[in-house]
Amino acid sequence: MCGAAVNPGVAQIKVAFSIEKETSAFRQSVAAAAANDKAIAEFYHDSDYAPIWMGQGQEARRSALLAALSDAGVHGLPVARYDVAELIAAAKAARTEGDRGRLDVRMTRALLDYARDVQTGALVPGKVVNEIKLEVPVRDRRANLEAFAASDPVAFLKSLPPRTQAYAQLMRTKFELEQRSDWGPQVAAKSLKPGATGPAVLQLRDRLVALNYLPRSVTASYDAAIQKAVQAFQTDMGLEANGVANAATIKQLNIGPQERLKSVIVAMERERWMNIDRGPRHIWVNLTDFTARIVDHGRVTFTTRSVIGALNADRQSPEFSDTMEYLVINPTWNIPRSITTKEYLPMMQRNPNAVGHLNVVDNRGRVVPRSAINFASYSARTFPYSMKQPPSSSNALGLVKFMFPNVYNIYLHDTPSKSLFNREVRAFSHGCIRLSDPFDFAYALLAAQTDDPVGLFQSYLKSGRETNVSLEVPVPVHLVYYTAYPSASGRMEYRRDVYGRDAAIFRALTDAGVVLGAHQG
Repeated sequence: MCGAAVNPGVAQIKVAFSIEKETSAFRQSVAAAAANDKAIAEFYHDSDYAPIWMGQGQEARRSALLAALSDAGVHGLPVARYDVAELIAAAKAARTEGDRGRLDVRMTRALLDYARDVQTGALVPGKVVNEIKLEVPVRDRRANLEAFAASDPVAFLKSLPPRTQAYAQLMRTKFELEQRSDWGPQVAAKSLKPGATGPAVLQLRDRLVALNYLPRSVTASYDAAIQKAVQAFQTDMGLEANGVANAATIKQLNIGPQERLKSVIVAMERERWMNIDRGPRHIWVNLTDFTARIVDHGRVTFTTRSVIGALNADRQSPEFSDTMEYLVINPTWNIPRSITTKEYLPMMQRNPNAVGHLNVVDNRGRVVPRSAINFASYSARTFPYSMKQPPSSSNALGLVKFMFPNVYNIYLHDTPSKSLFNREVRAFSHGCIRLSDPFDFAYALLAAQTDDPVGLFQSYLKSGRETNVSLEVPVPVHLVYYTAYPSASGRMEYRRDVYGRDAAIFRALTDAGVVLGAHQG
C-alpha cells in the first residue's frame, strides 16, 4: 500500500480540538472586547458567547445594521460616530476567530449607540443648555440588545425612531429642504403694504410662490392674493397675521432653506428627547410659540396665549415635563427668595414702605410691620424674612394658578398685566407661564370631572378664600421649545429662537458630526 490507513478516531479528535480551539479564541476575544461594557458583557455571557453578527446565516443582520448606520444622516444623526467604513474594512480584513470576536462586539456597540441616538437623541440636553431639565427616556441597553436578537433585524431597526406624526413630518421636511439650493432672490425692502408695486413686490410674489403660499402668478402689484398669502405665512411664523409685509415678516421670508434645515434637524433631536407617552390628555406649552394648549387624544382642544420667562439668563423658563395635580383659586403669592432679596430688599433699604402691597413675614408666618425692621442692617444672605402678597385681583398671580409641583418652582397662572398678551414676543416673566385666558383654561380642565365647571370654579372664586381644587385625573404638562413643528394641517410652522437654545443645540450636533444636506441657501 502507498500509505497507512488513517485512524477515524484520531481524525475526529483533531477536528474537535480544532473547533474547540477556534471557539475558545472567539470567546476569549469577545470577553476581552466586551469587558468594559456591563450590558454587552452580560448578554454574551448569558448566551454562551454565541456570535450575534459573525456566525453563519447572519448576513441579514450585518446588512441591516450597516444600511441603518449608513442612513443615519436621514435622521439628522452624526453618521461618522458609527464608523461604518471601519466596520466594513474590519469585516473584510478579519482572518482569525479573535478578529471575528472583536468585530462582533464592535458591531454590537454600534447597534446600541445607534439605537440610543435614534430613540432618545444623540446629545444629553442638559449638558448643552442648562435650562433644559428634561428627563430623557434612555432605553435599557440590555433590553434593546435582547429585542434585536429576537426580532427581524430590518423591522427592529425601523421601529427605533419616534413614531409620532410630527417626527415623520420633520423627516419629510428635512428631505424637501435638502433638495433646495435657495428660494430665489430675497425681498429687498424694509416693509411692503397692499397696493405697492415695483421690483420688491415681484420678489415678494416669487418668494411666496417658492414657499408654496401662492400659486404661480404674473401679478406685479401687492394684490389681495398676495395679501392672503402673506397672512398665511405670518400665521405659520407666529407673527401678527395682518397681511402687511412688515420688517418682521420680511425677515422671516428672507430666511433660506439652510437655516430652516437647521431648525428642523434640532426639532428632530428634540422629538427624540420627547420620545415618551405624553398622555392621552396633556398640556403642551411651546415656549417659542407663546401658547399653552390642551391636547386630547392628539387633537388640540384649547389654546391660550402665554407670557414666558424674560430673556435674561436667570429668568428664562426651563424645559421639563411634570404632572398638573391641582388648581389654586384666589392664590397667595409666596414670593421666591431670589426676587425678595435681589429686587425688593434693595427697594426697601432705600424706602421701607416700598412695595407696600406686599407683606413681610417672619419664619412663623406672622406679618411683621415695616417700622419694626431695619432693612439696612441685612444683606441678601442674612435677610431673615419672606414676603407674600395676599389674594386679590391685583395679585401678581391673578386669581388662579395651576400647580404641577416641581423643584424649579414653575407653574401656570393668571396675571393682572393683560396688555402684555398683545405683544408678538411675550418674554417678560420671572420664569413662570402666564395665561391670557386662565378662567377658560380652568373650565376646560375641570370639565373632565364636573358637569358645571364654570359654576364650580366661580363658587370658589367668589368666596375670596384661597382654595385648592384637585384634578381627579392629573394631567401631564410638557414645557417644550420647538422652533420648527408641523401644524395640525401638516404644514411646517417656524418660530424665533428667542433664548438662543436651538443655535446652541445645532452647534453641539455639528460638533458631534451632524452634517447638513448638500444644498445651501
